[in-house]
Amino acid sequence: MATNNIERSEVDLYFDKYAESHQNGTNKLIHWICVPSIVFSLLGLIWSIPVPSFFSTYLNWASFVIAFSLYYYYKLSPALAIAMLLVVGGMSYLIVHIEMNYGMVMLRWICLGVFVVSWIFQFIGHKIEGKKPSFLEDLKFLLIGPIWLIHFIFKKLGIRY
Repeated sequence: MATNNIERSEVDLYFDKYAESHQNGTNKLIHWICVPSIVFSLLGLIWSIPVPSFFSTYLNWASFVIAFSLYYYYKLSPALAIAMLLVVGGMSYLIVHIEMNYGMVMLRWICLGVFVVSWIFQFIGHKIEGKKPSFLEDLKFLLIGPIWLIHFIFKKLGIRY
């Protein structure tokens, strides 16, 4: 009897583990909506933390979080890191738009509301699933969630990651 000795990549191992608690269709749908919403709102909240005056408009605490995250994603998969760069670039554009048109205080309130509501729905999804969120086992899964969604898009389009 032959055995399959194909070694799985680190990112695929994370995806497999993450998928264990994301089998239910309703929970998956909630994740497709709420994971990007959480990323957006968290970036907006971090963006709104005051920075020293020598920082530019685009250099703020969220810039450092984005850089760290993209570095981590790049180590797992350069292709997924590029996709996330596009995603957070779009989110950053929207954050700047909100800040410029409605002010920093409104940005904070919008992001706080989105953050809280999204996490409530995430926990509802896991209640429906009947399994605890992956990040309770390992905090790395907070970073895996967004690229787990993107990897499905890549698979659908036939893009290797």
